[in-house]
Amino acid sequence: MNVQFKKGVLELCVLVLTSKKDRYGYELVEQISQKFEIAEGTIYPLLRRLASEGLFSTYLSESDEGPPRKYYKITHEGRKVMNKMVNEWNAFAVGVQEMIGGESD
Repeated sequence: MNVQFKKGVLELCVLVLTSKKDRYGYELVEQISQKFEIAEGTIYPLLRRLASEGLFSTYLSESDEGPPRKYYKITHEGRKVMNKMVNEWNAFAVGVQEMIGGESD
């Protein structure tokens, strides 16, 4: 898949997946990689930025499989940003699909 496509949509995917339940970084990598492959190293800087912008809060939770995991919980502001991005994405995707399908002009 085109790298620029992934970069453009990764933040939206992280916000949407985290809105459904609190998640830790590697869990997000696994979920997203089921649809398109991403490197583990791409997700952590994004999570730090979204947390620093107030879109996520974080907490540690014990794990049976190793050290405590850092979970990301979407905030009220994060949900507002996600909803705006979903609306923008839907309009964008419809426009692109119309051009690809030859429905424009």
